[in-house]
Amino acid sequence: MTVLDAPTPAAPPQLLEPWVRRQVVMIIRHAEKPLAGRPVRGISPSGRPDKRSLTVDGWLRAGALVELFAPGRGLPPSGLWRPGAVYAAAAGHGRSKRSIETVEPLAKRLGLEVDVRYEPGQEAELAAELIDRPGATLVSWHHKSLSRIVDNLGEITPSPPRHWPADRYDMVWVFIRVGDGWRFEQVPQLLLPGDLPVPIAV
Repeated sequence: MTVLDAPTPAAPPQLLEPWVRRQVVMIIRHAEKPLAGRPVRGISPSGRPDKRSLTVDGWLRAGALVELFAPGRGLPPSGLWRPGAVYAAAAGHGRSKRSIETVEPLAKRLGLEVDVRYEPGQEAELAAELIDRPGATLVSWHHKSLSRIVDNLGEITPSPPRHWPADRYDMVWVFIRVGDGWRFEQVPQLLLPGDLPVPIAV
């Protein structure tokens, strides 16, 4: 049995959840990856070494994100919403599969397919779709180009950080529609040892 084959309980009814009435975009960085000069390896869903996949810690985070965004009982923590759509950076042309792997277990819990129509370099096109998409949406992306999505969303208050630090995997950037703009918040995941409760500095 692979990581993605594990049975997951059906998502509870969502008719009364806040995302039905509010437009929200939530952005996360993909989970942990192998680092140059360190012995930790990427592991494919079937357990084989794969430099384009998540590390063991990354798979643990991917699993923990399921209960964070789609808990078996009740609603997600304050500041987060159960996604009605899940996007991830496409993995074509030999690119990393980590953005997809990070949210595949969550999408399975929700009964959704991960939308992989956009790849790095197409952040403006993705943002244009997010701007018009109703409800709550989750995006899993690469930290170096994640800010390009934010730059194309429009007016945001307060201003988000310009860059996502290379050593942080533990934050959710939340953009809540207010009029013609967005209100920005940071929500710590607090899922694995070492996750920090403090926001990413502007």
